[in-house]
This record gives sequence, structure tokens and C-alpha cells, in this order.
Amino acid sequence: MTNQQYQEAVEWLFVQLPNYQIDGQKAYKPGLENIIKLCAFFGNPQEKLKCIHIGGTNGKGSSSNMLASVLQEAGYKVGLYNSPHLIDFTERIKVNGKNCDRDFVYNFILKLKNLPEDIKPSFFEFTTIMAFEYFYQQKVE
Repeated sequence: MTNQQYQEAVEWLFVQLPNYQIDGQKAYKPGLENIIKLCAFFGNPQEKLKCIHIGGTNGKGSSSNMLASVLQEAGYKVGLYNSPHLIDFTERIKVNGKNCDRDFVYNFILKLKNLPEDIKPSFFEFTTIMAFEYFYQQKVE
């Protein structure tokens, strides 16, 4: 995979999937049916992980980064999924502070083309399952 192929794949992802930050309410998908199907398609990697979900209006990024730092210093292998990214898409998914691998992102985006027709993920849903799968493959704790 070349840098250009990677960039084209990430750009394609932004165009193909509804993104709340870009498309607003049009990208919102109520309910969990779609993400449940998507997770099942990828073998439910989220069920093989221990996760902390931080919700709320403000401070999620700061809180999650601080918590990840504390856990990493305590000796755990820690995955962190945040958005948006500043420079490169790989900033969204990190293990022990290191951005995820571009090859993984590229190959995972290619899998989007093989989804069954009844699964139409949003950008958030697809990047969430991407993070779960990366964390599972990296054996985060």
C-alpha cells in the first residue's frame, strides 16, 4: 500500500459514510440494530475486550487521555479511541499512545466494500468497529 492509496481510502471513507460532524442530523442513526449487525459481521471483537466508555458533553478527550495515561503507567496495554483527528486519521485509534497502523486502516476500509447490503454503517459506527478490531488484534488489556 502506498501513501497515496492510504489517503485515497481515507478520503473515500469520509465520502461514503454519513458523518455527523460533516452531515449533521442526516448522519444520525437511532437505535442499536445497525451497530449490532456490524459488530456481528466482524465477529464481535468488543465482547473480547475490557472497555471504559466515557460519555458526556465536554471533557471526554481530556478525561480519556488522562485515564489512558494512568493505566499505561500502571503497566497495562491500553487502547484509546478518540475523534476527531488533527492531522492523520490514525490519530483516532491508539495503543499505548502510538497511532494505529496505516496498513490496518487501509485494509479495514477495504472490508467496507464487502458488507452485506442490510448493514449501512455511519462513519462513527464503522470507525468504532475499526477501533474494537484493532484493539482486539493488538491484545489491549
